[in-house]
Amino acid sequence: KKKLKISGRELASVPEQVFGLDQLQVLEMSPERESCLRYRMELLPPEISRLRNLTCLYVDSNNLKKIPAEIGTLSHLERLTLSNNNLSSLPPEMGALQRLHSLHLANNSLTELPAPLCRLRSLTFLDVSDNKIGTIPSSIRHLEKLETLLLLFNSLESLPEDVCLLRNLHTLWLGNNHLRSLPAGFGELVNLDWGYNYCSCNFEGNPLESPPPEVCSRGPEEIRDYFLSFHRA
Repeated sequence: KKKLKISGRELASVPEQVFGLDQLQVLEMSPERESCLRYRMELLPPEISRLRNLTCLYVDSNNLKKIPAEIGTLSHLERLTLSNNNLSSLPPEMGALQRLHSLHLANNSLTELPAPLCRLRSLTFLDVSDNKIGTIPSSIRHLEKLETLLLLFNSLESLPEDVCLLRNLHTLWLGNNHLRSLPAGFGELVNLDWGYNYCSCNFEGNPLESPPPEVCSRGPEEIRDYFLSFHRA
């Protein structure tokens, strides 16, 4: 069996029999989103390393406090969802997941963007919304293939200039942070799908002053012109 979904309001651990399914590719241990349920699993056991063929692992809406270092041995993993847990950190071994292209970390207790993420060169979708992230390391520039970055409802006061090197970004949500300014090179993110209401580049809920919100809403060219005018002055 290559796909397995385990469900139940009282789910508190991974059944031991699962680790014998060495051909398993998709393992889902999350309640349906519409159900508003939360499972009780606090630990993803080290034995997860036996499932070497996993490509998708869904463990949203549990009570996870820690991810084992052994997660780094799942070399085929492409999608990992850990939203709605109680994670305060991630193991550095996650940097070994070089096939991972989608990582969901929304609504945990992270306080910074973990360094291991910046080594995931295949990552195209990263959601760390609704944590307490206050800083983004400059090494984020290594996420060359990143297309979607969701950082809503955090505590960001600034963005590193290196964010402007993520030229493949199509969607960047920064809403409800503490941003007063954008980096000078922000207008170089020309692949952002701005649209008429810049819904894919969301700044709402920030006390932006430089550039002001009305300039941001007009797209990358206006932002470039805004910063160029400062240099001329």
